[in-house]
Amino acid sequence: MRLYGIRGAVCTKNTAEDIIKNVGEMCRALFEKNALKAADIVSVQFTVTSDITALNPAAALRRSGIAFDVSSLALFCAVEPAMEKSLPLTIRVLITAYMDDGATARHIYLNGAEVLRPDFANK
Repeated sequence: MRLYGIRGAVCTKNTAEDIIKNVGEMCRALFEKNALKAADIVSVQFTVTSDITALNPAAALRRSGIAFDVSSLALFCAVEPAMEKSLPLTIRVLITAYMDDGATARHIYLNGAEVLRPDFANK
């Protein structure tokens, strides 16, 4: 087993319902595409653009109905630095997890966030 960094991003509306839906969809896809179980995950770090204020993504993940219990996971949230021309209403995630040595991390970009990393989004 080796430690991997698995990335993702999703654009959302600034409502609790939309944040829960989009964080759940993004994380569910990341967990499934990378065959992750709770025991594999070291931490989940979210960043949000400053225009997201309705709910933090860690709380959204806990409310999203993910297939396994996320209450034991180390979850962290921070605000992205304000940059000119940055993509608004965006939640990014970095999952640090153990996967088989030689595995390929599958990154997920959804709901407009594909423009951030088209090289990953098109695979």
